[in-house]
Amino acid sequence: MALSVSANSKHALASVPQRLEARAAALLALHLREARERVDALFTWLMLGQWAIAVLVAAFVSPAAWEGRARLPHLETAVLLGAALSLFPVMLTLLRPGEAGTRHGVAVSQLLWSALFIHLTGGRLATHFHLFGSLAVLAFYRDPKVLLTAVGTVLVDHGVRGALWPESLFGVPHPEAWRFLEHGFWVAVIAGVLSVVSRDALRELREKARRQTLSEHTGEQELALRTGQLDAAVREVYAFRDHTARQDRLVSLGQLTASVSHELRNPLAAARTAHAFIVRRLRKTEDGALDPRIPRFLDIIDRELQACSVIVSNLLDYAKGRAPRVRPCPLRPLVEEAISVVPVREGVRVNNQVQDGLPVPHLDREQFRQVLVNLIQNAVEAIPPERVGEVCVHAEARDDGGWCLRVTDDGPGIPAPMLERIFEPMFTTKLHGTGLGLAIVKRLVQGHGARIQAESDFGRGSRFTVLFPDARSPEHAVPAHP
Repeated sequence: MALSVSANSKHALASVPQRLEARAAALLALHLREARERVDALFTWLMLGQWAIAVLVAAFVSPAAWEGRARLPHLETAVLLGAALSLFPVMLTLLRPGEAGTRHGVAVSQLLWSALFIHLTGGRLATHFHLFGSLAVLAFYRDPKVLLTAVGTVLVDHGVRGALWPESLFGVPHPEAWRFLEHGFWVAVIAGVLSVVSRDALRELREKARRQTLSEHTGEQELALRTGQLDAAVREVYAFRDHTARQDRLVSLGQLTASVSHELRNPLAAARTAHAFIVRRLRKTEDGALDPRIPRFLDIIDRELQACSVIVSNLLDYAKGRAPRVRPCPLRPLVEEAISVVPVREGVRVNNQVQDGLPVPHLDREQFRQVLVNLIQNAVEAIPPERVGEVCVHAEARDDGGWCLRVTDDGPGIPAPMLERIFEPMFTTKLHGTGLGLAIVKRLVQGHGARIQAESDFGRGSRFTVLFPDARSPEHAVPAHP
């Protein structure tokens, strides 16, 4: 699974440049189409305008330009041929704007318009500049192929008319042979320059598309980052709100627990005293006539009263903490004392592996004995009753001057989801229990300026480790907060 996720991540990273290039190409195509549609719209009006101008030129300029040479139907030529040259490209620009066929059709028509104006003005030299103007406007398409089509149209027109009717092109019936080459040369030069300009404009559009793509990608990354940060902040706010609500509930529960536990302690003590008196009286007057079940039930009452007393004591210990009173306390005898307090389990062996040569730590003897009792008893109870097991208590000095104590067992272990909540008050993995034992342990350990951590290999056992920063300095201890 890990290899698959890694491979997918690498593939995603590798595909980023490809996606950016594809996006840049799409933006370039969009920009080009928009620009070419605008040029098509320009040519729509230009074609119609040239038609109107051609009619005026045929009516007022052509008679003087062709005076004394030939009597031609200039007005009819302007109207009919102009209509043919205008209506076809206008239909293309209206029906198929931005298409390659439209651009080339417009180029052919526009250069034929230049040929028509040259004819209507009798081959006047100034009218030839219309060719260069047409090429310049066609360069707005940013398509060098369109300029090639335009140059081809000019060469065909000049070749045909120069051979069949040179007077319509050059204004004289017998022009010099170099005249055609001169015109073709300058048209080719201007077309070449405009092709370079078109290519540069196309490159600028491509760079613009790439910059826009990078800007969009950066914006998406920033948006994703800010969205992630916002989500994390929202989760933190909700987690803090839940934590605060849970703490408020625990404070209220602690206050209620302290009050109830205090009220229950005296009745339980009185009940245990009365129970002990009855037991003594029954033992003194026992004559064999008593029901043999009475002693067994009395033992049950004593055991349950003892359990209630332990629960009440735990509640009071958790609700009313006190600051530790640290003093030098040899660790191995303290562990032996704690082991002796823990009820013996058949098949479970508890080993004290603490060495005598360890530095003497500063501890609150009573509080740390309670820590050891709780940890050892939990380890013993973690081993299933149907098999044997072993609990080990080990301590060692650390290289940083501190020391640690570790309680391990070879029980079934603790599942990871439960391990995260093992020190929470009222949380327990046992069928019977208050869930306060490890919470009290954590509070007492923190009161000594230390920390406790739980580890478990599910199915192989658990380890509880108490880490002290310094074995000899009591100033690390801090008061426990109720």
